[in-house]
Amino acid sequence: MRILIFDSLSRKKQEFIPIDANKVRIYACGPTVYDYAHIGNARMAVVTDLLVRVLKKKYKKVLFVSNITDIDDKIINESEKLKIPFKELTDKFSKIYNKEMSSLNVNTPDIQPKATEHIDEMILMIEKLIKNKCAYVMNNHVMFNVKSYKHYGTLSRRTLEEQLEGSRIEIADYKKNAGDFILWKPSKDQQPGWNSPWGRGRPGWHIECSAMSKKCLDTPFDIHCGGVDLTFPHHENEIAQSCSAIEPNSEPEHFSKYWFHNGFVTLNGEKMSKSVGNIQLVNDLLNKYSGETIRLSLLSAHYRQPLNWTKDILEQSKKTLLRIHKNYEKIKVNDFEAFDIKKNEFYIEFLESLFDDLNTPRALSIIGKNLNHVTTKNQEDKQKIAHATFEALNLLGLYSNNKRNIHFDDSLIEKLINERNVARKLKNFARADEIRQNLKKKNIEIEDTKEGTVWTKLK
Repeated sequence: MRILIFDSLSRKKQEFIPIDANKVRIYACGPTVYDYAHIGNARMAVVTDLLVRVLKKKYKKVLFVSNITDIDDKIINESEKLKIPFKELTDKFSKIYNKEMSSLNVNTPDIQPKATEHIDEMILMIEKLIKNKCAYVMNNHVMFNVKSYKHYGTLSRRTLEEQLEGSRIEIADYKKNAGDFILWKPSKDQQPGWNSPWGRGRPGWHIECSAMSKKCLDTPFDIHCGGVDLTFPHHENEIAQSCSAIEPNSEPEHFSKYWFHNGFVTLNGEKMSKSVGNIQLVNDLLNKYSGETIRLSLLSAHYRQPLNWTKDILEQSKKTLLRIHKNYEKIKVNDFEAFDIKKNEFYIEFLESLFDDLNTPRALSIIGKNLNHVTTKNQEDKQKIAHATFEALNLLGLYSNNKRNIHFDDSLIEKLINERNVARKLKNFARADEIRQNLKKKNIEIEDTKEGTVWTKLK
């Protein structure tokens, strides 16, 4: 089967053909770690995680790199506000971010470089840009000259006028052109800084990803991922400086072959903003919902479409997961090894939907359709559906644990359910109801079926 992805650079859905099929290389812009991650950060992480999982279904070696930005003006401002060293702040929130993403079943990147550990690579790249006459030094700043790169604006499809929209009328005294951006800036005595040929200072934000992706993956690599909000100026600037460091006016494809962007997340129809006070933090959500429920909510819409984040989406996802697990657990699961998943028509149909530009709405509808009609199938097809369901949930990252039967093997719960069944047979319904309520308090939902009592763990 072919894998199709929408390439933001060409604006077309294309067959993914890796540069080297023996080693697919992917980069994603990671978080700036000075606060808790919000649901927009989580969408990028979850969607990219799914892309990597899907690619691994076809390619044996997929190398995924996603960085940590641990030096930035926002970080410096927050550390000064809290009166703590910037590294203490970034170490704290780097760990929190990884823990929160793990709760959403996001696999840790193969390499997770930190900006502060790659300052030397940034300085070398800036020196190349100066040598290639694509950057200049002015008033202790090193600036990239956007007019030196003829392909500037290719990714975002912005004209020069649109690129300068919102710029101040007065050009800063360290810029030749209003659109030029910082590669290196001076640091005050009390601010973090590193020695460089241009004095003590720190890197601009954009150069960080260019240097880290070059170091960890080399260029060109296969796919660059990120939220659509990063298209301009961040990704546009990455292309300009990375390609100009190769040689002046190098083609954008010499940096990354494909560009993969996920859509915005809004909260009840409004753009999330700290000034408005409507930022939805992952940390807060995890106190109310399971990681699988949040992940399903993030995958419920196609990744390229805007996602309007509401409580209704979360509640619906919670019900959907419960229904999937209930219907699954009604199937008497035998040995999965008796069936070849590669020849399982129910799984193949599911996989085809994900191979088609990660069409998660269709993939989820296929899981539901198969389970809804399972009672009409013969025993062999029931087993195939059970196997397909397990593999599908595993690929989507919606499994509750790694057990082959998706049951929560908890002897205490089973003991209580057996005790309740005995109570019902003895017509001690008060005791049976008491056990049901006790299980409910433990977030265990039970259902009595013809095949026996099935249970599902909720959040």
